[in-house]
Parts: sequence; structure tokens; C-alpha cells
Amino acid sequence: MKNLVKTIVIVMMVAFAAACSNGATIAAAKQKAQSDATAAGTSATSAEAAAAQAKAAADKAAAGATEAADSARRADDAVARLEAAFSSSVTK
Repeated sequence: MKNLVKTIVIVMMVAFAAACSNGATIAAAKQKAQSDATAAGTSATSAEAAAAQAKAAADKAAAGATEAADSARRADDAVARLEAAFSSSVTK
């Protein structure tokens, strides 16, 4: 009976020591996870800012393309009028 009690006490002490050493490992893992989460949040914020800048640039490019297309249309109209005027002056 005495040996059984001693064995139970030794097993409990070993389990307690293991739990304490695992606690330090768990605390370190928790701290690393929190650090990684903070870094991920910072990266997400940077990505959102970059996406906003990209959208603004795309909007500006689309506006420029619209203006360029309008300028090309006006130039084509001017050339057509010039050709018509030249054609009518040559036939007179």
C-alpha cells in the first residue's frame, strides 16, 4: 500500500512538472500567435490602402481613356470636315 501511494505521488509530481513546462510552451505559442495576428492586421491594412490607391489610379486611367477617345472622335470629325471642304472647293 505504501508503495502504491509513493508511486501515485511520484506520478502526480511528474505530471505537475510536465504541466508547468507545457505552460511555458503554451504561453510562448500564444505570444507568437498574438504577434502574428498583429502583423497580419498591419498587412491587411496596408493591402486595403494599396487597393484604394489602385482603384483611384484605375479610375483616373479610365477617365483619361474616355478623354482620349473623345479627342480622337473630334479629330476624326475635323478631318472629315476638312476633306469635305477640300472636295467641294476642288469640284467648283
